[in-house]
Amino acid sequence: MSLIQLKSLGIASPRLLFQNLDLTLHAGDRLGLIAGNGAGKTTLLRCLAGQLEPGAGEIVRRRGLRLGFVEQDVPDTLLNLPLAETVRRALALAEREANGWKVDLALDAFETPAEMRDRPLAELSGGWQRLALIARAGIAEPDLLLLDEPTNHLDGDRLEMLENWLRHGTEGTAMVIASHDRAFLDACTTRTLFLRPELSRLYPLPFSRARAALAEDEAAEAAKLARDAKEVERLRRSAAHHRNVGINSGSDLWLKKSKQLGARADAIEESLKPQHRERAGELRLDARDSHAKVLARLDDITVTAPDGRALFRTGALRLHQGERVVVGGANGIGKSQLIRLLHRAAQGEAVPGVTVSPSAVTGYVDQQMAQLPAEETPLGFIAGTFRPGDQRALSLLAGAGFDIETQRRRIAQLSPGQKARLGLLALRLVAPNFYLLDEPTNHVDIAGRERLEAEILEHRATCLLVSHDRWFVRAVGTRFLRVERGRLVEA
Repeated sequence: MSLIQLKSLGIASPRLLFQNLDLTLHAGDRLGLIAGNGAGKTTLLRCLAGQLEPGAGEIVRRRGLRLGFVEQDVPDTLLNLPLAETVRRALALAEREANGWKVDLALDAFETPAEMRDRPLAELSGGWQRLALIARAGIAEPDLLLLDEPTNHLDGDRLEMLENWLRHGTEGTAMVIASHDRAFLDACTTRTLFLRPELSRLYPLPFSRARAALAEDEAAEAAKLARDAKEVERLRRSAAHHRNVGINSGSDLWLKKSKQLGARADAIEESLKPQHRERAGELRLDARDSHAKVLARLDDITVTAPDGRALFRTGALRLHQGERVVVGGANGIGKSQLIRLLHRAAQGEAVPGVTVSPSAVTGYVDQQMAQLPAEETPLGFIAGTFRPGDQRALSLLAGAGFDIETQRRRIAQLSPGQKARLGLLALRLVAPNFYLLDEPTNHVDIAGRERLEAEILEHRATCLLVSHDRWFVRAVGTRFLRVERGRLVEA
């Protein structure tokens, strides 16, 4: 018996996100949900969770269906609760006392340190907050688990734990996973739905194989479109010839044949619709030259937490022009603090033991996009900061995927994906020669990630970057460092 059925489902809000979507989920199904930023993934998950009514069609749920939903953002009501209590409150009130052991079991699955379990969620890193929400959803033993960007902020070790838990610790649980993490999708899904406005595509394959099948189907359709377009042209030429002969000879038979040929051409032309293409937006980088061979030097400095605690020492580190250095390590170990420290030095702040070349022009991306002015609008920010002129600012934002309405919305009201696009557009306009990137692909869709990879490689960008996106790191990294036992070492 099916767990949930979607019948001719559609949403327009106000633009069309998807329509005529038919889908059935059974126990054990692992569905990857693929679409660009703002293209309807979260909306569909909210419909499945019963938080949003679809504009068309219906959703039929099995009676008594238990459902867990891991949203992208932590609810404000949970932020001040200790981590363990956050998970415990996912249990029904009557079960919390007798089944409290389930909390420890869930947290043990992700090797949660004992001292962290009593800390408020607001004090934890984004990765641990993410795992807390996943543990909350899993502890209730749902029949259907909905995961919205579950890998965001997770370090490599926790990502591997999550993959193992999804594959081996949730037997029989159906899942719908909205994610831009290509390696994760390949590891954890068995079916793939490409969500599209006109015609969504479903394949009984994990992401990479499904994408290859989609490419084959689209190539075949493109070839058919080309053949049909030629046929339309041939029919119209033939119709014109028959019409001329009919008029000149006064033959109704030739005129009738001309109309028939024209009608056939119209019918074929009506079916000629351009194929859907994922739009990456204009995620282009720019760079200016630097004569310096070494853009930054760290002389065995100590990286500290905001409260002053020592986190790790860097050793003697040199960042050479053209290097793309990837820094790895566990969540909360200080990788972001290293990026911020270098950014402060590049901005002219005196940081003992850190030297940044005077010719270095730094482009900085914070993983929370905290460098963006929350109360400003995208248009006001781009026009006021970079002064390209109003029309050029409008054009730049449109190229990055911002419509007129979104350009005039407060940045604080933008989705995480929209903030990421705006941050990367601002990065491009700085035209740096030294990139400091802290989780630059967080919330960026697959098309955008691939575009960013291509731009970094094309410009031979010099980067120090933190990322847990394995696909992205493999594509762009030239040197790999890792924080281990209080030291920054070559990986």
